[in-house]
Parts: sequence; C-alpha cells; structure tokens
Amino acid sequence: MAHSRQEKIEALGRIIDTLDILRVQCPWDRKQTNESLRPNTIEEVYELCDALIKKDNVNIKKELGDVLLHVLFYSKIGEESGSFDIADVADALNSKLIYRHPHVFGKTHVNDAHDVELNWEQIKLKEKGGNKTVLGGVPNALPALIKADRVQEKASNVGFDWDDPNGAWEKFMEEASEFKSEVSKMDQNKMESEMGDLLFSLINVARLYKINPENALEKTNMKFISRFNYVEKKAQEQGLNLKEMTLPQMDKLWDEAKDLGL
Repeated sequence: MAHSRQEKIEALGRIIDTLDILRVQCPWDRKQTNESLRPNTIEEVYELCDALIKKDNVNIKKELGDVLLHVLFYSKIGEESGSFDIADVADALNSKLIYRHPHVFGKTHVNDAHDVELNWEQIKLKEKGGNKTVLGGVPNALPALIKADRVQEKASNVGFDWDDPNGAWEKFMEEASEFKSEVSKMDQNKMESEMGDLLFSLINVARLYKINPENALEKTNMKFISRFNYVEKKAQEQGLNLKEMTLPQMDKLWDEAKDLGL
C-alpha cells in the first residue's frame, strides 16, 4: 500500500514520540548508551542483510524498522547531550545528497552511472571535514571481503585499474602460481600472505565483471547450507550417522540435493 507524503511524515512522528516516552518510562531504554547499543546495531544490520539477500520482503520491512529504531535512538542520545537531534541528522543528509549530485541539482553533465561515481569520489575529497585521501572513507571495521571490494572500487574511480578484465585474470593466475609455490615450501606465514593476495585478485576479477563478491559468496553459502542440511536430514531418515558415512555415500545424497534444485 502506497502512503502519502503526509502519512509518511506522521508515521515517523509517531515512532519518535513513542521512543521519547520509552526513554523516560522504560528502565531498559532509559539506560542505553551509544556503546551499549552498538552490538545490537551490528546484529540488526546483519539481519537486514540476510533478509535482503533472501528477497524476503516481510522481513525486509521488519528489519528496516529495527535499523530505523537504532538511527532514532542514537539521535535521541545526541539530543540529550545537546550535540544533535534527528532533524540535524536529516538536514545534514539532505544537504550532502544535494551537494554530491550536481548533475541533478547543479549544472554538471554526466553520461552514465560511472561518471556519477567518479564525481562522487572527487566531491568527497573536496568536502569540509570529508575524506582526506582516496581510501580514507573505507571503514576499518568492514569485513575483509567487502573492504577489498570497496578499496578496489575507490582506486578505480581515480584511474588505478585494469583496462579490461583480462589483466585482472592474468594477475589472478600469477597470484595462484605464487601461492602454489609457497604451499610446496609449507611456510605458513608466506602461504597466508599469498592466499591474501590470491583472494584480493579474485575479488578484483569479480568487480570487473560487475559481480558483487559478497553477495555471490553469501548465495553460495546459502546453497551449501541447504544441500548439506538435505544430506544430514536424509542420513538421519536412513538411520545413518554422518561421521560414520563414507564420502561416496554423502556425495550421492549431495547429488540428490542438486537434482532437486537446492
């Protein structure tokens, strides 16, 4: 159901009013701080990401609400300390969006989405209080796979990139060869280093083919879990223990799962 602009504003107002009441009258809500909420925020964002990858609209709506609650909660804490409130947060975001879209709100011309990305990075470097370096805006706490994709993307936006995927493929093969060489020597530190280079180069290949490596890997995780759960379930139905089964026995059930489209 589509709501009017006024209905949307009123809905946000209601949740702000409810949070104001909870902050005073609920012992749990009253004692929360930025630090105490942080782990919950991380969990809620991961739950939203899980719903997104599953295209589960019911849970996307639910988890978006949970994330919104945290945005409002941090804003309420900021209001109590006199630092900022939700209006300041919204106004700052709106100003940033307008400033970073000169092709919409100004006279800058762009040909496509890639031009927008290039302009975006340059604008961020010019902003007061913005990133001082090209890679400065990449959070240190990002998961390594996502961080690798982001730093490669940002470097690409200033021209540090392969002309086509063939160069990235060659680099991947080079790194695979170097890793294999270190494996033969069984030097754990050097193997770890070369594996890092190998994974980094593979993420680069994915990026150049416009494949999000995080989403691709998570979909494979989900596929593996679904098939393995099938193997475990069928084994139990047959009175078998996975630890006592042979690999060919498990492979047979695995192939059944694949044939079923799991």
